[in-house]
Amino acid sequence: MSNIPDTLKYASSHEWLRVENDVGTVGITDHAQNELSDIVFVELPEVGKTLSAGESCAVVESVKSASDINAPATGEVIEINPALGDNPDLVNDDPYGEGWFFKMKVTGDPEGLMGATDYAEMIGES
Repeated sequence: MSNIPDTLKYASSHEWLRVENDVGTVGITDHAQNELSDIVFVELPEVGKTLSAGESCAVVESVKSASDINAPATGEVIEINPALGDNPDLVNDDPYGEGWFFKMKVTGDPEGLMGATDYAEMIGES
């Protein structure tokens, strides 16, 4: 069973979003990192880039495949996780903690995201 924290919101494309005030932290879910297996490279968006919800903005590569990462909300990238450059395996080890991808100043109220129960149902773990 995947770890699916109740405190996060989830996109159907397997990104998670934690919003504190108007800053959203973004990463991929435990389920997604498990499906990808050993992550070897993460390409992150540039700080200052404005993203639209659902827009492809990053890439994660594993020994199995490469996958696009989509913005779960609309806003401006304000910080990236520099630790992923040298240690992309942080995504496998701690997807909701040290393995976060980027932070964004969220514009408006993110729409179309699921809570933990709906996400678990979507991936067949309810």
